[in-house]
Amino acid sequence: MSGPLVLYHRVPDPESAGIRRWIVERGLKRRVDFQNVDTEGGAAFAAHGGRRVPALWDGTRLHEGADAVRLALGAIIAPEEQP
Repeated sequence: MSGPLVLYHRVPDPESAGIRRWIVERGLKRRVDFQNVDTEGGAAFAAHGGRRVPALWDGTRLHEGADAVRLALGAIIAPEEQP
């Protein structure tokens, strides 16, 4: 990972809600900044070329869609948890 993790989401979006819940349930919220694209996160999301929420910015790349977010977080977190 080359930067802070940012989840771009929309409050009423069901996929966004599912990913927010998934992140919280796994204890990852302290590592992932939630940014609503309809308010404070809109400009940054657009600057990263975002089109679809939920989306995860890993500091280098924007992963768009719930499945892509889960895969990216798994790839980032799993190696860090290895002994």
